[in-house]
Amino acid sequence: MKTTRFAIVGGGFRTNFYLRIARALPQLFTCIGMVIRNAEQARLMHEKWGVAVYPDLEALTAAERPDFVVLSVAREANPVLLADITRARLPVLCETPPAPTLEGLLEVWQLVKQGAPIQVAEQYPLQPLNAARIAVARSGLIGTVSQAQLALTHDYHAIGLLRQILGVGFEPARITAREFSAPVMRGPGRAGPPAEAVIDTEHQVFAYLDFADKLGVYESTSGQVRSWIRAGRVLIRGERGELNMSDLRYMRDFRTSVRLELQRIDTGQDCNPETYYHRGIMAGERWLYENPFADIALGDDEIAGATLMRKMAEYADGGEAPYPFAEGAQDHYLSLCISEALTSGQSVTSTVQPWAG
Repeated sequence: MKTTRFAIVGGGFRTNFYLRIARALPQLFTCIGMVIRNAEQARLMHEKWGVAVYPDLEALTAAERPDFVVLSVAREANPVLLADITRARLPVLCETPPAPTLEGLLEVWQLVKQGAPIQVAEQYPLQPLNAARIAVARSGLIGTVSQAQLALTHDYHAIGLLRQILGVGFEPARITAREFSAPVMRGPGRAGPPAEAVIDTEHQVFAYLDFADKLGVYESTSGQVRSWIRAGRVLIRGERGELNMSDLRYMRDFRTSVRLELQRIDTGQDCNPETYYHRGIMAGERWLYENPFADIALGDDEIAGATLMRKMAEYADGGEAPYPFAEGAQDHYLSLCISEALTSGQSVTSTVQPWAG
């Protein structure tokens, strides 16, 4: 595969994610430039990564022609910048969510209707264990999935996983939500481990998304993604079995039950002389997931990000869309409905939005 030349608009925390992937996979990805308006931030990013930095999109496109652009800015700025980037006839991979409000999502949808090549950077379904769980849900081993319970991540990320596990699209959902707060010891944040012992207030949001014949149970706990003491939970149920985290149970026939464990296969452990890398996820003799970047040491989120970037490169070259705007918009729209149900204390029924067509 040819080396993909991409650019980044934005200089915040998430931009480092793409730059780390490019540094780890130079044969596949090269960042040819960044757009950062803040001069001091631009200087720091150039010194850290050695990437050319431009003050605006016009300066970047005058100097370079990337295969696609990663948009990684505050969500409020996305609609205007998406219009600017697509006006320059560049495919764009937009960080989540693509707009802050329903009105903003509908504004961006107008761009997509006119042919704007906008994809959403939703990487959670591409993380190895999540990809394996989705594979189980779609395999038929546990029958038709009717329920998924998820306490793993937040908002649109969690909704995207629930929708893929349940196999739901844009149909209406009746949503109820509640919140619970309790004390918790502070864990690590974006800046690293805590500097001292601090008791924070932990907020948990519980929501039920009833799609008539399928149920999604959403739980989000503040700080859980990086927490050392709040474990994630995933339960997927069908009429023939269930997957509880990594514990797979199903009926082979009406009197024969099978129990398997989703096994993570890594090299370079114990006495294995190979370099450390992740090979994939197995259940028994079946591969549920195989790492497309095996033999390179990447974290699971970086594997997901690199997979997304490779799919985006294929899309820019005329291939299949990795995560269309309509999917990312639906994820965020349903998370907005959860917020509305939480605030009002009443159930909320989502409606079919224009992007569903």
